[in-house]
Amino acid sequence: MSETIENRLSKLGVTLPVAAAPAANYVPYMQSGKHVFTAGQLPLKDGKLVASGLLGRDLDTAAGQEAAKYCAINILAQVKAALGDLEKIKRLVKITVFVASSPDFTEQHLVANGASDFLVAALGDAGKHARSAVGVAVLPLNAAVEIEAIVEVA
Repeated sequence: MSETIENRLSKLGVTLPVAAAPAANYVPYMQSGKHVFTAGQLPLKDGKLVASGLLGRDLDTAAGQEAAKYCAINILAQVKAALGDLEKIKRLVKITVFVASSPDFTEQHLVANGASDFLVAALGDAGKHARSAVGVAVLPLNAAVEIEAIVEVA
C-alpha cells in the first residue's frame, strides 16, 4: 500500500489548519468537473501572516520561500475542505505564485520553490505541477506571497 498524503504531512511535521473563510464576496474554492480551483491563499499560520512586505526590500528570498510554503499548506487545507479527503487528489495541475516585490527583485521563481518543493514532498508524484511566478507591487493585507492552485481530482 502506498503512503498517504496525511502520513507524508505528518512526517513533514505539518498539521493542516482549518481552511480559512473568505474575507469578502467570493468562495475559497470552486469545483468544476474534475478540477478544484482555490482562491489565492496567503501565508497564514494560526490566523496571522508569517511574512509581510516586499521581497527585496523587507524580506529575503529564504523568508519568501517560507511564506510560499505556508500558502501551500493553506491550499491543501482548502482542498481538504472541498473534498473531505486529500486522497481524492489525482494531480496538482498548476499553481500561480504572486510575490510582492521591490522593482529590482528578480527571484520570484526561487520564492515559488518554497511552495513547489513542499507540494511535491506532500503529494509525491501527484504534486509535480506547472507553475507561474509573478512579481506584483502589493498583495492583500501586505502579504509577501499569495498562491492559487488548480487540482485534478479522482
